[in-house]
Amino acid sequence: MPNIDIKNNISFNKFKTDSEYRSIVLTIISAVFLLISWSGILKNVIPFDVALVSVVISGTPILLEAVKGLITSFDLKANVLVSIALIASLLIGEYFAAAEIAVIMTIGEILEDRTVRKARESVKKLLELTPPMARIKTPDGEREIPVEDLAMGDILLVKPGESIPVDGIIIKGHTSIDQSILTGESMPVDKKIGDEVFIGTLNQLGVIEVEATKVGEDTSLAKLIRLVRDSEDKKAPVVRLTDRVATVIVPLAVAASLITYFLTQDIIRLVTILVVFCPCALVLATPTAIMAGIGNASRKGILIKSGEALETVGKVDVIAFDKTGTITYGKPEVAEVMSLSDEYTPEEILSISAMAEKFSEHPIGQAVLHKAENELLSVDDPQKFRVELGQGVEADIDNQQVLVGNRKLMDNNLVLITPEMIDIMKFQENRGKTVLLVAIEQSIIGIITVADRIKGESREIVEELKEIGIKEVFLLTGDNQVTASSIARDIGVDRVYSQQLPEDKVRVIEEQLQQNRKVGMIGEGINDAPALARSNVGVAMGALGSDVAIETADVALMSDDISKIPELIHLSRKVRGTINVNIVVPILINFTAIVLAAFGIIGPVAGALIHNLGSVLVVGNSSRLINYRRNKTSKKSKIIVKNAESVSPP
Repeated sequence: MPNIDIKNNISFNKFKTDSEYRSIVLTIISAVFLLISWSGILKNVIPFDVALVSVVISGTPILLEAVKGLITSFDLKANVLVSIALIASLLIGEYFAAAEIAVIMTIGEILEDRTVRKARESVKKLLELTPPMARIKTPDGEREIPVEDLAMGDILLVKPGESIPVDGIIIKGHTSIDQSILTGESMPVDKKIGDEVFIGTLNQLGVIEVEATKVGEDTSLAKLIRLVRDSEDKKAPVVRLTDRVATVIVPLAVAASLITYFLTQDIIRLVTILVVFCPCALVLATPTAIMAGIGNASRKGILIKSGEALETVGKVDVIAFDKTGTITYGKPEVAEVMSLSDEYTPEEILSISAMAEKFSEHPIGQAVLHKAENELLSVDDPQKFRVELGQGVEADIDNQQVLVGNRKLMDNNLVLITPEMIDIMKFQENRGKTVLLVAIEQSIIGIITVADRIKGESREIVEELKEIGIKEVFLLTGDNQVTASSIARDIGVDRVYSQQLPEDKVRVIEEQLQQNRKVGMIGEGINDAPALARSNVGVAMGALGSDVAIETADVALMSDDISKIPELIHLSRKVRGTINVNIVVPILINFTAIVLAAFGIIGPVAGALIHNLGSVLVVGNSSRLINYRRNKTSKKSKIIVKNAESVSPP
């Protein structure tokens, strides 16, 4: 894994910014000399056309790049044709036309660089999120050390208003954390002991102590930087297509200009065709739109690894959701407490059960305990405690035997279960819930149901996906058929695949691909990684979560907000539409100019203006994507899913 040096990244970005400023200054100087040449005010003072100064300043880098490309890789792309047009213009004495080509080409490059820089600005800010110093607790008291000297296991003190310098776990205190820069969440998130916090996020309220769990290149920030680097290093197929088109256009332009010269014997027309034939706008069409789209997505907490992924998302017609952590919250919660005895209220049953489960490490037992604590109920230590594996727990509370568990636990302790109780259990289990029976001294006093709660917006998002043209939405889960079907029914998916192992999920994806469908897979766990890799587009939920899923996926969401899925699809379609406009409009402009040049209606100067107009339009059109926001005009369901829960196997 490559080392992530945040300071060096900041220095590199500063270098790129300084280089851009130098380019702007030199271009302004070139433009000034171009205007002086056009006005003719120094014609009688200087013995040569000052447009040559503009050619030297702005044209030299273009010529050098063209020569380098030809020598190193025989690269017949836009700068080669531009260089030919420059040289041809100089040879026939059209110094102003040559200067104009060079200056406007440079302006186009600056606009492109600025578009890309703006697209990356929101992500670059992450490089500056980490405070240079961290406050740690030692046996000798508090002291500050450089962030790069932090080690796993260090205990850090973070005060209100300070950025958290590592990924870690809160071990003391509670607070509210602004995670918007990483997750895109608009509201601060309450955090307590045992909760994870992430590097660069802002502590808003109380003083907290954090144990460092990830430092240096292992932090969420370093992971984000790697994802951004991936998006910069990969090019979409359309980018390569335009490169190939540009390679074809170079010899085609030379041939067209020579044919025109042969028919007309007019060298001016030859030069003009060379000028207007340059495919600069075509080459800029896709990368500017892709980078602007990636920048837009990153500001919304959506990290896209490549231009190919961004384009493919908009073509998806089938979406497969994993369940745990995607459709559901990924952890069991108490759904309902029912009293089956006149002697005990639901609150008393929950309190007694929490005491019995207090020392249990099972997720279901912990869910009962957390529910009681959240209700501020009394949870004393049990006098005795024993775990019955696969059944539940047995405890002594106030010198009475308390059992909390499944039917097998009750049977083994000779506890009577009435037919009415069995009916209640079956009803709850058919709704995808896990049922805990609570008994005192061999008499059942209540029932607690536990479930992995469905996210309230899940049904609405499924309906929205169908509204925007997704042909089928299905669920892949390791849960049993009853639980899986219950969830599928509650959220309105078309099909459900239950009891799916990782290889089973891949097989389902492959079946869809064999039907020539474009499949998007949404997941977050390690077991989703193979399916994420096999699908056309894999989207990892919560990019601060499973490393394996994130590294495998094409897109990573910095939060578990599934409403970003329709947002991503809309953005992809907008980017593709922008690319199409970027390609078609300049081609129409250039071919119109070629016809005009062939008939001698325009010359090199006008040809250069018309040609570069396409490049300016492309960059301007792509830059609109940076601040693009979709209009949510679709009619959405307002159904809020309540008590629609299921539980995954322990």
